[in-house]
Amino acid sequence: MTFFKKTLLILSLGIVSLAAAQKVDTKAKNILDETSANYKSKNTMYFKFSYGMGSNGKVSKTQTGNFYASKNKYKLKIMGNEQIFDGNKVYNINAEDMEVTIAKPNGSEAMLSPINYLDSYKKDYNISYTGNKNNLEVIKLTPTKKNGIKHVFLHINKAKKQIEKIEQYADNNDITTISISQYKENLKVEPSTFSFNKNLYKNYLITEL
Repeated sequence: MTFFKKTLLILSLGIVSLAAAQKVDTKAKNILDETSANYKSKNTMYFKFSYGMGSNGKVSKTQTGNFYASKNKYKLKIMGNEQIFDGNKVYNINAEDMEVTIAKPNGSEAMLSPINYLDSYKKDYNISYTGNKNNLEVIKLTPTKKNGIKHVFLHINKAKKQIEKIEQYADNNDITTISISQYKENLKVEPSTFSFNKNLYKNYLITEL
């Protein structure tokens, strides 16, 4: 799996639909509820993040990326690649291979937003409060059903009601992380940010699935 595809995977962890018994820690749930409500109240948001990956609990490679969102639309940029969701279709733009793939969202492609990640805890994960680390509240998410993920840690700034770091540990001991370094909300974003302009990619191979 390419580095870019793995980035999209961790950003969209919460989209997988699973049905199983769930264990919920009240303190953890309250923190997640408040954080989710905060994100949902914003018209637009932007964050710059550092994405890391590695094995045996150690990150060995990092890249920076940018994420813009407006309600159910988003634009993700990392490593010269982009993914756009215009509310209807997902556009994966690979600059290196000069390819664009267009598809209806399904599964992990549904919405690369912290909002959906937060919503997923309501049915897909057992949640528990593990304590305060570096002035951040740490919530552990464990899948209610096997999906390749061992557990996920969300590091949340309770005062700001924002996620500052995500750590995912896979069953094969791979680790992937996202650390948010800049966050802005309700900023002015041009509507064209979340639309795909085919004229800009005349020399690309465009495939619609």
